[in-house]
Amino acid sequence: MTMPRSVDEILAHADQLAAKFENYEPDPAHELDANAVALLREAVTQRSAAERHVIDAVRAAREAGISWSAIGSFLGTSGEAARQRYANKVA
Repeated sequence: MTMPRSVDEILAHADQLAAKFENYEPDPAHELDANAVALLREAVTQRSAAERHVIDAVRAAREAGISWSAIGSFLGTSGEAARQRYANKVA
């Protein structure tokens, strides 16, 4: 599909889109399960909160003089990987 260029083409395209919207009939096969979507949203929210908590803990550890190697060990990775991931977030 090419994008409309003139005002008349733009208006005609807008009319086509409006008609498509007005005539839309939901297809149950393509509808998202509201419970599954809610679970995903909650999981993403929790993961985000957990990552903020980890960043706060890494910041506190660095302020307490704990090495990147030790931090990496607690995070289940190498000190270098921990430094690369968190150094700019805790500075």
